[in-house]
Amino acid sequence: MDDIPLQLTVLGSATPYPDVDNPCSGYLVSHGDTHVWVDAGTGTLGELQRHVRLDELDAIWISHLHADHSADLLTAYYGLLYADIELAAPVPLYGPPGIADRLAGFLTNGPARSPVESAFAVRELHDGHRVRIGTLELVSRAVEHGMPAFALRVEAGGAALVYSGDCAPCAGLDELAAGCDVLLCEADGPDGGQAHHTPRDAGQTAAKAGAGRLVLTHVGRFLTPDEAIKGAAARYAGPVAYAVPGAVFRVP
Repeated sequence: MDDIPLQLTVLGSATPYPDVDNPCSGYLVSHGDTHVWVDAGTGTLGELQRHVRLDELDAIWISHLHADHSADLLTAYYGLLYADIELAAPVPLYGPPGIADRLAGFLTNGPARSPVESAFAVRELHDGHRVRIGTLELVSRAVEHGMPAFALRVEAGGAALVYSGDCAPCAGLDELAAGCDVLLCEADGPDGGQAHHTPRDAGQTAAKAGAGRLVLTHVGRFLTPDEAIKGAAARYAGPVAYAVPGAVFRVP
């Protein structure tokens, strides 16, 4: 399947809450008939359905449990179990340790625990986690975000896409991103602190990795996309784009 491109579709890239025309962080990664929903930020479930139904997903992967990356798992749960979808088996859900109990804590409305595992086949991530999903190879690395958080490398057909999740610059992301074709990296604001990349940080991470292309996402509300691109370009000489909702990137 080397002639079929690895494809990244931006479902949303806003933070920390949805914009009028932009849901929070969420992406669809596809290769042929294999589809993985990467991060399920607020509003992304609706956009996901422009491309695939919930029962057409091969897996869901969640970087960390902040709401702007995971909140739509709650409504996806209702869609999978109590609506118009006939679920043949729970959808594989890869996420940080404790994700099932976090979901159940919100969804449980009585003395019996909500049957989260009837909707999701939960697999907890760890540093170096690897799994093959259809034609996709997924590798997760722990990153620095002040809470359990992971970055993701997806490979298929000789192409490699890396997603930073939310994190400060760190060795785990540097190692994961080395030689990737596309780096999808957050660029939260002018001051990244201990939990986020700035646009310049994103450019530096892309340059260190030798990434073929940098796509900026999760741009904070104190920056415009153009300002973020300019900041990243100060540290990275390759092509830089913004993750416009609805944009489709072919990798490489």
